[in-house]
Amino acid sequence: MGILTDDMKRVVRQQRLGFVATVCPDGTPNLSPKGTASVWDDDHLLFADLASPVTMENLRHNPAVEINLVDLYSRKGYRFKGRAHIVEQEREPDLHEEIFQAYEHGQRGVHQMRLPTRAYVLVTVERALPLVSPAYVPGKTERETREVWAGYWAEVHQAIMEQLEGGG
Repeated sequence: MGILTDDMKRVVRQQRLGFVATVCPDGTPNLSPKGTASVWDDDHLLFADLASPVTMENLRHNPAVEINLVDLYSRKGYRFKGRAHIVEQEREPDLHEEIFQAYEHGQRGVHQMRLPTRAYVLVTVERALPLVSPAYVPGKTERETREVWAGYWAEVHQAIMEQLEGGG
């Protein structure tokens, strides 16, 4: 059994959008959203380089990475710390093709995605920790928290749709 539990895999597969932190050459952090986060196996997460020049350059200099994924309704998720390995067609054609096919066809539990990809980042997860919102401190249950946030996002969605319909 690897480091990734069934619940961790569920959160990654359901949420997909994660925030990836890398270290810039000057030591400052870089945080970038990634909508391609997937589980590769029991010890690895994966994301695609669609348009991430700063993230990729940082990983070439320092492979330390953290990925955070949070369920917007339950306000719970995980932070995954590890080492990134950039998989490029020129250097690792077989692995690159295997990952491409997984995204192309939704194989291995990787969600289907058909977007132009420059490379893939395979992250060896060395440490995984839960993230829990302070919304739980006052004693709210997960059900209550989900209901509150589902209502909030429904209102946000409605307001945006009305704005779009009005030509805004």
